[in-house]
Amino acid sequence: MKLTIFSRLFIGYLIIFILVILLGIYIHSQLNKLEANILSITNIDNRLLDYNKKLMNAFLSEAQNEKKYVVTKDEIFYNHFLESVSEFDTYLKEKKILAKTDPMKQRLYEIEESHQQYVILCNEEFDLLKNNKRYSRNYYASEKEYISSLLLEQLKEFKSLIENNSFETIKRLGVEGMNVRKINIIITAVTLIFSITIAVLITRSITKPITIMRKKTRDIAKGLYNRQIKLLSLPEMDELATDINDMCRKLMETDKIKSDFFSLMSHELRTPLTSIKEGTNLLLEGIGGEINEKQEKLLTIINEESNRLINLVNSILDLSKMEAGMTEYRFMQADVIPLIDKTLSEIEPLIKAKDIATELFMAKDMPYVRIDPERILQALRNLIGNAIKFSPKRGKIHIKAIRKQTTIEVSVSDSGPGISSEELPRVFDKFQSPKMGTGLGLAIVKNIIQSHGGKIWAESTPGKGSTFIFSLPV
Repeated sequence: MKLTIFSRLFIGYLIIFILVILLGIYIHSQLNKLEANILSITNIDNRLLDYNKKLMNAFLSEAQNEKKYVVTKDEIFYNHFLESVSEFDTYLKEKKILAKTDPMKQRLYEIEESHQQYVILCNEEFDLLKNNKRYSRNYYASEKEYISSLLLEQLKEFKSLIENNSFETIKRLGVEGMNVRKINIIITAVTLIFSITIAVLITRSITKPITIMRKKTRDIAKGLYNRQIKLLSLPEMDELATDINDMCRKLMETDKIKSDFFSLMSHELRTPLTSIKEGTNLLLEGIGGEINEKQEKLLTIINEESNRLINLVNSILDLSKMEAGMTEYRFMQADVIPLIDKTLSEIEPLIKAKDIATELFMAKDMPYVRIDPERILQALRNLIGNAIKFSPKRGKIHIKAIRKQTTIEVSVSDSGPGISSEELPRVFDKFQSPKMGTGLGLAIVKNIIQSHGGKIWAESTPGKGSTFIFSLPV
């Protein structure tokens, strides 16, 4: 099943969206873990340190009240002693709840055991004092001093244990943070590469058939209709390719109709005109018998008009083929100056018939250009022929060929009546030739020059003649 452009884009963007969501979920989960560890430090470890400080204060309060009671036997100090013992036990229970690791629980058990030994010693001594019995105060003082030192040392060790645990947790958080950063970079890079790959594949699946069809349209513009487009890609592109192939088939049919039409025109118009021309030539030569002066004049007119019609038909067919893109060009590197000389040689009888003076200026550094010599000859014949046609008897034409930076320019000037500013913009249009002629010659010249990638234009001053200039790329 072929996916449409919309389906491919939708699936591609959906995959990218899912990857981004998964990346967001992963980052969120890792941030939650980091946050839990931070809360563990701020809530648990800090509270344990606070309770450790309270235990130490409670125990110091016990020791002070115990010593005061032993000296004064005042019940107030005994009650304070009992309150401190109760506070110690309460704080110790809270610490047991918060302590999560085995080393902490072991330390708390040792603290509890030491504290109980201390309280037992104190209660034994208190009982002896209340019963007024004699006992060794030094023994109880030394024992209590030993247990007090041990208990205080255990509380300090527990504090160090909490601080070390916080340090290790912070250190672990740093390592986990680095790992999360690395994994995040890797996942982001993989997501980005995967997203770019999807985008490139989707874009290529769209642009590749477009490029093929663009090339085909250029072939169509050149008149090449044979090659069919075969795409195995997007349904929309397949349909468009099918439409282009159908269009090419219809263009081929139209092209065949045009070819048949031109063949028909060539046969149906040229053949009878040629027959008329040859017939009049035979009559003028006296093949059908002698002819008088009036008949000769009429036959001469028929012969000239036949030639004019033949030239007109040839011009119409040439221009029609050019506009239909059916004209074949055989490009090669060639020099323009020999073509100008050849054109002048061909029309020399016309020049002599009107006693036209010709001025030539040909630059010496003229480069070779990529042209079809026969077509450029056809353009030069039209331009120079027009210059002779529009120049009066004993007039003058000027032909110049020069090189510019990236082009060569050829200009043909006449000494005719010139062209008005209103007619000048339309001078290269069909059937718009001023004064006389068929109006097709300049249109043919324009088509030829443009097919060579060049430009053509006209300059004129009424009463002072006209200049036609064309340029060709070097």
